[in-house]
Amino acid sequence: MDPGRSETPSITEALRAQAGDASLLDEARRYAISYIAGARDREVFPSKAALKGLSDFREKLPEEAGDPHAILELLHRRGSPATVAQTGGRYFGFVNGGILPAALAAKWLADTWDQNAALYVTSPVASLLEELCEEWLVDLLGLPSGTVAGFVGGTSTATLSGLAAGRDELLARAGWDQRGRGLAGAPPLKVVLGEQAHATVFKALSLLGLGREQVTVVPSDDQGRMIAEKAPPFDGLTLLILQAGNVSTGSFDPFVPLCEKAREAGAWVHVDGAFGLWAAASESRKRLVEGFAGADSWSTDAHKTLNAPYDSGIIFCRHPKTLERSMSNTGSYIAYSDNRDGMRYSPEMSRRARSIELWAALKSLGRRGVGELVDKLCEKALRFGSGLAAEGFTILNDIVFNQVLVSCGEGPLTASTMEALQTSGEAWCGPATWKGSPAIRISVCSYMTTDEDVDRSIRAFVEARERSREGGIS
Repeated sequence: MDPGRSETPSITEALRAQAGDASLLDEARRYAISYIAGARDREVFPSKAALKGLSDFREKLPEEAGDPHAILELLHRRGSPATVAQTGGRYFGFVNGGILPAALAAKWLADTWDQNAALYVTSPVASLLEELCEEWLVDLLGLPSGTVAGFVGGTSTATLSGLAAGRDELLARAGWDQRGRGLAGAPPLKVVLGEQAHATVFKALSLLGLGREQVTVVPSDDQGRMIAEKAPPFDGLTLLILQAGNVSTGSFDPFVPLCEKAREAGAWVHVDGAFGLWAAASESRKRLVEGFAGADSWSTDAHKTLNAPYDSGIIFCRHPKTLERSMSNTGSYIAYSDNRDGMRYSPEMSRRARSIELWAALKSLGRRGVGELVDKLCEKALRFGSGLAAEGFTILNDIVFNQVLVSCGEGPLTASTMEALQTSGEAWCGPATWKGSPAIRISVCSYMTTDEDVDRSIRAFVEARERSREGGIS
């Protein structure tokens, strides 16, 4: 024995032994299958007992290494019951989709690979699948030939990337190098957007140094669509932001007149299409995005309508060099190649290989499957609307996509009904404020949602309203 070596194996040696122990992954598989099997029947939001069980996680950082089997068992025993059942079919909050079987399985495998998708040399497979996803999606959505895609964490980052490209391009056309000179003294840009623009748009503008004093807000109609006739004149320093899918009503801005007007003026157009951009994949609903291909950049999220796993935002840009100029960076250690290097088109360097499960989602659905998925979500939303209207609820929007906006007529009753619904465990919907009054927002986003789930949720709405009335709320 080496006199300088301890008889107790080091933590690193123990980890190496664990890496070759298949039983740990077998346990994870069993726990996952158990969770999947019970997801449809569990309460949509965790019970009080389940939330109380989370206290078992609270401890000081252990001094010694833990047993991975015990760690996994704790996660399943206390963590699984305290999850929100977004994969069960009766979760309708925050436009959160489910997870397709092929994409879930691909994610498990991809997590085992643990690839860094920054460069071709760090992951040739991720590079190739990014290239394929870009090609397939540009074709599927009807975007201009030559459009490039960057794969990022979510629509917030995708929007930030698209607006950064637009800002830098408009300034470059005006003779100003933003990367070299910064924004101090730069020609002032004018931002134009609708009054129903998503909060993440304003956050992105702030991060990019474009303050609210530079923003012109255009009035919207009763569905939240920008009124084209009330938009101000555009010029070559205008950044126009349009919306494909209002977060409350699901409505779409009028792309044809606004994109044409912007193109004539030399403005940059960005479309925020977190969930609504996928309308372009449906033959029956692509009319909603007519003219959107006239924009310069588009942001969307595959975890929403497409039901890919989380952390799957996409920025599309019809000007590859422009996006690359804004996103890429240099260093003696960065080994760019003649193949696709994903970090050229996103603000992240080290990042997980999101393209793997996105590719699996697209391949498992095919063109027809994506269109059917979009259509089925919209049909469930229509079923929700007609069913609730028949029960005396007020539907506040024209249901054109997958969003339903509901009211009980009076603000206090609406708020109380939503709270009762959320605590019932039967379904979960989120709040909204529409024209100054409380509303309940239903986002039908999961392929797991069935007609029976919708009907069961409608009954839960009725029971929640009755409990509120019995409690003296009117």
